[in-house]
Amino acid sequence: MDVMDEKKMMTRNVEDGPWTGCAVLFLNSCPTVNLLSLYKDQQGKFMVFKVVKLTLTDSSGGLEGYEILKVHDADPLLGVEVKFVDVAACRRFLESYVSGAVLQSLSQHASRLLPGSQDVAMEIQLKAGMYTLDFCLDDLDLCLKHIHQSQPGRLRDDEIAELEQQLQSQALGHVPQPPTLTQEETPLPSNCFLFQKKVFEDRMLAAGDLQRFSNGVGRDWRKVGRALGKNCRALKGPAIDNLAYEYEREGLYEQAYQLLSRFIQAEGRAARLGRLVRALEDTKLTSLAENILDIQPQE
Repeated sequence: MDVMDEKKMMTRNVEDGPWTGCAVLFLNSCPTVNLLSLYKDQQGKFMVFKVVKLTLTDSSGGLEGYEILKVHDADPLLGVEVKFVDVAACRRFLESYVSGAVLQSLSQHASRLLPGSQDVAMEIQLKAGMYTLDFCLDDLDLCLKHIHQSQPGRLRDDEIAELEQQLQSQALGHVPQPPTLTQEETPLPSNCFLFQKKVFEDRMLAAGDLQRFSNGVGRDWRKVGRALGKNCRALKGPAIDNLAYEYEREGLYEQAYQLLSRFIQAEGRAARLGRLVRALEDTKLTSLAENILDIQPQE
């Protein structure tokens, strides 16, 4: 097999099937605006996060292809750990990075949103695992391979979840509480779902949801998996039977846990509470849905 054939096969392997990967974007700014110090300040944290979020959305082509997992101190740099859940979005991001569009977008948003940062000078670096991708940007397929091999080792930080919610609330005005819905009320907001005539925020699935689901679903985990698999490619075909075989010795809890973990990993930001609740309704497991939503039984 020559080099070109090997490269074509590597590209097919990278882009076939469910795809995730992780990269860390390191940011630095001119002395007049220190991003790391600003992020450590409670008031500045949200604005820095907004700058990063807008930049990633610009460069990856939308909100659905990536997820910010953590923003951390890499003194003197600010590190942003990003999980990509769509190979096309990751490729668009890399193309934007190579062309300088990421740096331009970052500078523009920073100049507009951060205090005292007009015409701010920014520096960026991109890494995936041990590899500094700035050294191989002439080969995007190799960069994609490094990102794909660098699988995320954590769920999203609680701090990032709070910042995401704050950003969403700012855009929408507020996130409604779960009151009883009546015919006179306004239509259901797009970021909410309806269960038992009550409105709930359609947030991303969290670790607590995983535990409650795995503890309560028992032998019905396969039924829920098939319901989720109607709109999740990672759970179609033999995937559920393979999970059952692979984790048979670990028992029902682990099988259920791995099922929902596979769903979250494959769907990324689209792995939301409403989808799980609908799957539980479809499989007649409403009591488990009530438990996950923390609905107290009426006396």
